[in-house]
Amino acid sequence: MDVPIGNFDRATPALECLDELVAPVADAVRRWNGSVPADRILYVTIDPDLADTAAFVAHYGEDLLEKSANCVVVAGRRGGDTRLAACLTLATTRVDVNGLVRRHLDVRKASFAPMDIATGETGMEYGSITPVGLPAHWPLLVDAAVLDQPWVVVGSGRRHGKLIVPGKAFAELPGATVLEGLGRP
Repeated sequence: MDVPIGNFDRATPALECLDELVAPVADAVRRWNGSVPADRILYVTIDPDLADTAAFVAHYGEDLLEKSANCVVVAGRRGGDTRLAACLTLATTRVDVNGLVRRHLDVRKASFAPMDIATGETGMEYGSITPVGLPAHWPLLVDAAVLDQPWVVVGSGRRHGKLIVPGKAFAELPGATVLEGLGRP
């Protein structure tokens, strides 16, 4: 299949390579029911040493920086209660954790979740957490700018691959709330 963005040898519909995905991501792709057909979710294999954004775009195409999104896990605390959420913003921005995220989660303090919590709760590898297949009860905060991209590159749950997804599909994921200004320059 032709690859819509980036310098990859080939892209495979994720439905055709579920064994390449971690279980929660494979399950989410298998159960996909959004307005974007599941066969438009593409999987590309990458060198796991190049999974981090800077190395990834340097190798697979500088133009991918504007078309890549990062999904981070945030922990918010109020009293003895900890609330986990995921935030999806373009790679050219930073998540407004202590402003918009903190207010949206109604917590006193918010910060990036520790690696063991992020990976343990998602079943995904650190550095490749994706919004596809997150725990269903989590809020997923999506920056509106992500939806404006025809195609977006995100993690696949494993460092050896990425997903290429139409931007508008992220608004339909379980728990998704679209927020203007979630990503800050």
